[in-house]
Amino acid sequence: MIKINLLPYREKEKKENLSRQITIIVGVFILFLLCLVWLQIYMVSQVRDLEAKMTESQQTLKVLNEKVGDLEKFKLKKAELQLKLAVIAKLEENRLLPVKTLDDLAMLVPQKDIWLVKLAQSKDSLTIEGIGRDNIAAANFMKTIENFPPIQSVDLVSSKKTDIAGVTLQRFIFSCKMKKGF
Repeated sequence: MIKINLLPYREKEKKENLSRQITIIVGVFILFLLCLVWLQIYMVSQVRDLEAKMTESQQTLKVLNEKVGDLEKFKLKKAELQLKLAVIAKLEENRLLPVKTLDDLAMLVPQKDIWLVKLAQSKDSLTIEGIGRDNIAAANFMKTIENFPPIQSVDLVSSKKTDIAGVTLQRFIFSCKMKKGF
C-alpha cells in the first residue's frame, strides 16, 4: 500500500530553517556586540594605563628637570671656580716675575757709573730715575736697558746736570714701555 503524507513538511522545514537562520543571525549579532563591548573595555583600560604612565612620566620629567637645573648651576659654579683657579695659577706663576725683573735690571746697572734713585711702574710703563757720572754713562745705560728682554722701548724724558757733594753728575729720567706679560 502506498502512503501519502499530506502534512506540509516542506513548509515546516522552511519555518525551521528560517527560525534556525534567525537564531544564528541573532547569536552572531550578540557575539558581535559582546566583542564590541570587550574591545571598548580593553581600549578604556589601555587609555587609563597610558594616562597613568604619562602622569608618572611627567612627574619623572619634572624631577629630572630639577636635577638638570641643579646640574646647570653646578656647571656654572664649576666654570667660575675654574676661572678663579686659572687666575690663581697665573698669579702664582707670575708672583716672582717682578722680583726677578728687578733683580735682572739691577744686574744691568754699572756699579761705579750709574746710581738708581727711583723705579716706578704703572701698567705697561716703567719710569727710571737715576744719577750717572756723565751723559755717556747715561746713554750707555739707556742702550743696555733697550736690550733688556722685558723692555720694548726706552725714551729719555730729561737729563740735567746736578751737583752732589761738590761733584757734577748727570741726573736722568727714562720712560720705558714694557712688553706684554711682564
